[in-house]
Amino acid sequence: MLGRTRWAVFDPEAQVLFVNIADPAQIVVVDARRPENIARTFAVPSAGPHGLDLDLDTHRLFCACDSGELITLDAPSGRILGQDPLGGAPDVVFFDRVHKRLYVAIGDPGTIDVFDTKTMEKLASVATETGAHTIALAPGGEQVYAFLPVSHRAAIFEAVHS
Repeated sequence: MLGRTRWAVFDPEAQVLFVNIADPAQIVVVDARRPENIARTFAVPSAGPHGLDLDLDTHRLFCACDSGELITLDAPSGRILGQDPLGGAPDVVFFDRVHKRLYVAIGDPGTIDVFDTKTMEKLASVATETGAHTIALAPGGEQVYAFLPVSHRAAIFEAVHS
């Protein structure tokens, strides 16, 4: 690998792993059938690729970067499809495949940015707690869990789908 790895996601259809590299800012594609080789790389036009998820229906990668930007890429080609501002430096990204929502944890100021992935419109920034950069998504997409390091609690948010 060329630099520090951050997050990875597997595409079961293409049989590849997409791996975020912090510096230089890129996504490395590893063929699962030949994992000893890097199949290709995609440059990411924003510093510090961190959280990463994949929409298998549209073949889009969602890459949240430390620079406070969400980069959307075409998974097969690496072509940049969009760049959207985030509320700060992100950590974990979860894509809700059922409701087509993307959840991005922002540890400082302590929010979860919510995007409609059909339009890439930012729907909300939900307050959590400073330092809360770890989230989880319930399998059906009905709840988002945020782990709160200052108060030593977990918050459960009901997802709203219109």
